[in-house]
Amino acid sequence: MASKKFLPSRSNLSTASDASEPQQGKPPLPPPHVTFARRTSSGRYVRYSRDSRDSRDDLDSELSSAEYMNYTVHIPPSPDNMPMDPSISQKVEEQYVSSSLFTGGFNSVTRAHLMDKVSESEANHPQMAGAKGSSCAIHGCDGKAMSDERGQDVLPCECDFKICRDCYIDAVKTGGAVCPGCKEPYNAADLDEMPEDRRPLSLPPPAGMSKMERRLSLMKSTKSMLMRSQTGDFDQNRWLFETKGTYGYGNAIWPKEGAFSDDKDDGIHEPEELISKPWRPLTRKLRIPAAVISPYRLLIFVRMVVLSLFLMWRIKHKNKDAIWLWGMSVVCEIWFAFSWLLDQLPKFNPVNRSTDLAVLKEKFETPGPYNPTGKSDLPGIDVFVSTADPEKEPPLVTSNTILSILAADYPVEKLACYVSDDGGALLTFEAMAEAASFANLWVPFCRKHDIEPRNPESYFNLKRDPYKNKVRPDFVKDRRRVKREYDEFKVRINGLPDSIRRRSDAYHAREEIKAMKMQRQNARDDEPMEPIKVRKATWMADGTHWPGTWLHPAPEHSKGDHAGIIQVMLKPPSDEPLQVIADETKLLDLADVDIRLPLLVYVSREKRPGYDHNKKAGAMNALVRASAIMSNGPFILNLDCDHYIYNSQAMREGMCFMMDRGGDRLCYVQFPQRFEGIDPSDRYANHNTVFFDVNMRALDGLQGPVYVGTGCLFRRIALYGFDPPRSKDHNTGFCSCCLGHRKRKASVANTPEENRALRMGDDDDEEMNLASFPKKFGNSSFLVDSIPVAEFQGRPLADHPAVKNGRPPGALTIPRDLLDASTVAEAISVISCWYEDKTEWGHRVGWIYGSVTEDVVTGYRMHNRGWKSVYCVTKRDAFRGTAPINLTDRLHQVLRWATGSVEIFFSRNNALLASSKMKLLQRIAYLNVGIYPFTSVFLIVYCFLPALSLFSGQFIVQTLNVTFLVYLLTITLTLCMLAILEIRWSGIELEEWWRNEQFWLIGGTSAHLAAVLQGLLKVIAGIEISFTLTSKSAGDDLDDEFADLYIVKWTSLMIPPITIIMVNLVAIAVGFSRTIYSTIPQWSKLLGGVFFSFWVLAHLYPFAKGLMGRRGRTPTIVYVWSGLISIIISLLWVAIKPPSGNNSAIGGSFQFP
Repeated sequence: MASKKFLPSRSNLSTASDASEPQQGKPPLPPPHVTFARRTSSGRYVRYSRDSRDSRDDLDSELSSAEYMNYTVHIPPSPDNMPMDPSISQKVEEQYVSSSLFTGGFNSVTRAHLMDKVSESEANHPQMAGAKGSSCAIHGCDGKAMSDERGQDVLPCECDFKICRDCYIDAVKTGGAVCPGCKEPYNAADLDEMPEDRRPLSLPPPAGMSKMERRLSLMKSTKSMLMRSQTGDFDQNRWLFETKGTYGYGNAIWPKEGAFSDDKDDGIHEPEELISKPWRPLTRKLRIPAAVISPYRLLIFVRMVVLSLFLMWRIKHKNKDAIWLWGMSVVCEIWFAFSWLLDQLPKFNPVNRSTDLAVLKEKFETPGPYNPTGKSDLPGIDVFVSTADPEKEPPLVTSNTILSILAADYPVEKLACYVSDDGGALLTFEAMAEAASFANLWVPFCRKHDIEPRNPESYFNLKRDPYKNKVRPDFVKDRRRVKREYDEFKVRINGLPDSIRRRSDAYHAREEIKAMKMQRQNARDDEPMEPIKVRKATWMADGTHWPGTWLHPAPEHSKGDHAGIIQVMLKPPSDEPLQVIADETKLLDLADVDIRLPLLVYVSREKRPGYDHNKKAGAMNALVRASAIMSNGPFILNLDCDHYIYNSQAMREGMCFMMDRGGDRLCYVQFPQRFEGIDPSDRYANHNTVFFDVNMRALDGLQGPVYVGTGCLFRRIALYGFDPPRSKDHNTGFCSCCLGHRKRKASVANTPEENRALRMGDDDDEEMNLASFPKKFGNSSFLVDSIPVAEFQGRPLADHPAVKNGRPPGALTIPRDLLDASTVAEAISVISCWYEDKTEWGHRVGWIYGSVTEDVVTGYRMHNRGWKSVYCVTKRDAFRGTAPINLTDRLHQVLRWATGSVEIFFSRNNALLASSKMKLLQRIAYLNVGIYPFTSVFLIVYCFLPALSLFSGQFIVQTLNVTFLVYLLTITLTLCMLAILEIRWSGIELEEWWRNEQFWLIGGTSAHLAAVLQGLLKVIAGIEISFTLTSKSAGDDLDDEFADLYIVKWTSLMIPPITIIMVNLVAIAVGFSRTIYSTIPQWSKLLGGVFFSFWVLAHLYPFAKGLMGRRGRTPTIVYVWSGLISIIISLLWVAIKPPSGNNSAIGGSFQFP
């Protein structure tokens, strides 16, 4: 494996050092001379002198002399100075990038390790890293010959001499651009004979223009298609559009009189023939029927009034016999009413939405006057997949998620997938390589037969008929072959841990033998032999050390201490569709099937001791920066490693909202989370349908749903911390009619067009200053230059007068920039551990730090700046994932969410401190997010009140009179009616609503209380909160899909619910005993206490059932608790003394033994 250093640029070779005299033992330095060089596209200089074939060290010593100064003569390109075809050189550079593993970080040199292979399996796809190919014909070189996107050899000379990339560059640099085979000079390609898509798009850019600025200028150049010509006259050549009819009169579009008058919209008009077709929106808002929503809103007000009257009545009518019982109950009921109000008010205006994918295709992928070729004009999407521990997040699950992304129905050249491995594990790396290899077969198979879902594990485990609606005659044969290949793929993935361990052990044994031989050779006869100590490294498939975390941790190779790693697993696809050549040896007949694969990149950010890496939020921000440099998609879709794409058109559905009128003010599109592998009864409310189908739909009618951590399509510039477009156009203050308002509008008018939508800050007079970007985003000029490009590409089409801040049609049909080594080296620098120092990353830019639930805080910050979000519920689930069905895992998951909410409440992200840009009901919703865990304190007290009532013989009211019963009945009926109406407009089922109510009490009496205590400890004592990853693995019983459901794993979170159950059961027994043995039985008080005790026990039933374990396999803990409860009840029964004949005390006397 070769290694290449990326040292500081030597474009200015006139730099001198202070070394003046040659060292002893070295030949004298040559006399001063002039170096002739040609400047490459990456900014480096290639020397032409034949006598400069010395090593880099000799070159450094040559440049270190102070007696003279070398200088470079820049020879501009000319017809006789073009030694290589630009298209070949760019593709060769991209091939080199895809076959190299880039590493680097703090105080280390960025290196590109050229890898022969990335896994034990063969790489068959030409886009894949380590793909097989012809060998270089240069004697003594074992490199691979250059190849194109089809994997076919690139032959730069007519003699068909096969040469690798490094030898080709050496021949150009130092060999006089002479072919090593035929000894003839390389000929430049004639541009007139080049294909249309390979011709230069514009004149060479002016000096000093960056790559991102050049791309922005190319995209904006298409805007001239909508403008008048520079002379002010109508440009007929630009407006001429050939129709499907014959040539002649009537087949061209001509302007009408006054069509290009100077008016407020800069004279931008479309021909009447083009706009005669009615403008169609991409999305529609579906209102809830009035027959459902009107009674729903009325019932909310009715219940508010009834609750107010009830609480007033409760406060006035005290229970003087048990004032302590009355006081606790009233305080709890007031808090419950307040909590219900916070939860119910944001549900006042629920909405449903729909998308029109046919209109999206018509606008962005249909040939037209501004897009004659019909290339996709959709913006790019970068998909982020995050994983941290291959033991808790199995590589097979992550690989299936990656395969579903690569097979998604979105333009291949506009899609990129980045996998963040925060553990730096070789297991994840090689699993990705295996997934990329299998994608060569799986993705074309999905495209050929329209497979759904495009996760192979889920697809092959479908319960329905897989042959339904399949019209191709070869589908059965293809499916059988792909299934066989997938079974082998699973075997390879599951065998990777043992394979890596055996390989590392073998290499380690070889290193030990080599060290022992060296020791024997260097040792003297009289010296004793010392034991050999060789670090037990983890080895890659090409026989080199893995730069990440080793199986046996060592310095600079542990989970918290390793270099940054970037590997382009699948290099960027070509701009045009790629179809395989007919070959009977292939497994599948892929004729007329595009075999291109999206860009796939493995990223493991650098970690060093002493740095706060900020967990998942820090990993996501590293991906934001790396992706901005490598692909810079204006939209970002983030997924957990266990959430795969279930609907291949999900990204198109989300893009309908972003590209619709007003879509430039949307910060993200949130999709609902759907889960697989949940038990049919959904014992612990894992589906969480009340939240995703009720609360989130309701928030969609306000400022938008909250961000829930996965399945979310972001606008990149919203993550960068910018304000939404036109946020300063309307001043909300009542003094805005003064001079300040007009001055602000003038300043906006003077701001460059590309910067008008890039505003950051709350000051109305703040102007965009690109010079301040390094302080906010870091010192990477690549990253800063990419920001205006991402903003421009993310704009909706300017195809309607109401579309503000739009972009011209056809602007995104230009080919992307090819990926070179300097770009990936820059991406390595932005994922280093020191990059975020003294910047706003994690504070205003990117995912926000400081909370366990970084997702909610990140969405809150966007809404607080005035952005809106949208909830996209598709007919076919967009994404599906897994959820913990084990009771203990579920409680720990809820604990983490609740702890994050407590952190939000005690931080500056509290909704009480929100800005005026956030709507009132949206603020109430975020306030409820931070307050709901505190309900657990009152809930636990209220769950003990029935038992205390039965023990004491008293009740929360003096007597069960008619007024109390009427209030109680009315409150209960209104709650039930509200639930029924919510079920009507949300589409959930009654059982799902009841499961949610049950787990609300289970979580409230266990995890939420612990979260409040942890939050208080962090605020008061400064004790940091740690959490563990939720395991995505299944149970040990492979025959039972729900084996994990019955596993009883003890946790301290179970103590409060168990105590509540025991106390209430004992209290019911005591209450019945007291009443039976009483002279004057008080059945009303008994029934009141028993009713509320059964209410508590009914909600805790799933929890008690979880303690029972599997049917027929009752765990020992159940017998222990049963015996303990029986003993306690027996002792209490003995302690109850029946009243004597002359004792008139109600209920007799009760004392503990």
